[in-house]
Amino acid sequence: MTPTTAAAPPFKITVQPSGRSFEASEGEAILSAGIRQGIGLPYGCKDGACGSCKCKMLEGRVEHGPHQSKALSAEEEAAGLILTCCGVPLSDVVLESRQVTDESAFPIKRMPARVSSLAKVSHDVMVVRLQLPANDTMRYHAGQYVEFLLRDGARRSYSMANAPHTAGGQPGAVPPVGPSVELHIRHMPGGKFTDHVFGAMKEKEILRIEGPYGSFFLREDSDKPIVLLASGTGFAPIKAVIEQLQFKASTRSATVYWGGRRPADLYMDAWLREKLAEMPNLRYVPVVSNALPEDNWTGRTGFVHRAVLEDLPDLSGHQVYACGAPIVVDSARTEYSAAAGLPPEEFFADAFTSEADKAQP
Repeated sequence: MTPTTAAAPPFKITVQPSGRSFEASEGEAILSAGIRQGIGLPYGCKDGACGSCKCKMLEGRVEHGPHQSKALSAEEEAAGLILTCCGVPLSDVVLESRQVTDESAFPIKRMPARVSSLAKVSHDVMVVRLQLPANDTMRYHAGQYVEFLLRDGARRSYSMANAPHTAGGQPGAVPPVGPSVELHIRHMPGGKFTDHVFGAMKEKEILRIEGPYGSFFLREDSDKPIVLLASGTGFAPIKAVIEQLQFKASTRSATVYWGGRRPADLYMDAWLREKLAEMPNLRYVPVVSNALPEDNWTGRTGFVHRAVLEDLPDLSGHQVYACGAPIVVDSARTEYSAAAGLPPEEFFADAFTSEADKAQP
């Protein structure tokens, strides 16, 4: 009779200060285990490339899989920081992540979604609206995202650009009407998914999505003034947060800094200016980094995250919500803390890490 080898017992992962806990199976990364059990740990790429999931390990031992040094340096690892996306526990682990709250634990659902409309709003940005099933409502926070499940097993992540209250839906109607979500998809030439979006995709096409994911959403338990920092299509979740602020009749001061290479990259500039007229506490600072003479640009220039520091050299009393290219998000995180006194726990971020970013050595 051949003896059987018992599976190793799962390790307990505890997240402070929320006190929430979950179990990780043998060989399972902490982030995967957390997502599986509805714990809203922060993350971006899930491939060790962006550093968005980095957090402090208070107790325990973790073994890291392959990752980029820009996401976690040897010095940071020696100081007790880990990447939950590729960190596999070797014991029970206690983490510190102030972004984990009970609020973020909306159930993650997998469902079909029908393309209800396609609108090209710039040369490389498509606004895609998806109709969700009427009988399977997905609850989400303004700022969270969904993942497309592609046929080959690959996934692509896109933020919802509309706040939950705008999603609509009438499950009791005849026929029932499901909610809809808005996505802003930038064309990455050669990218199999975005080539499809900008080429063969048609209305009524059925896709499969999973969500909501992410810890990037408005913290409504604070009255601190807000900086909303976006680059490119990082504006999508910022748009949802703006809609949420308006819906809640928030009196908090909020300033949007939106950066693009050229003015056309600010593809919803007109929408944002309309909101300024409706929301007295909202300000908007567009920033362009590579304007050409024919653009006739007379506004702010340079790096969008630097424009914030020029206007607000003291961020110690603010909250910052940043979304866009990893270089923008990472630079803002570092410089706002070091140069402007922003408390690290008041910086909330989603970095858009493309397949090209992940492929870098």
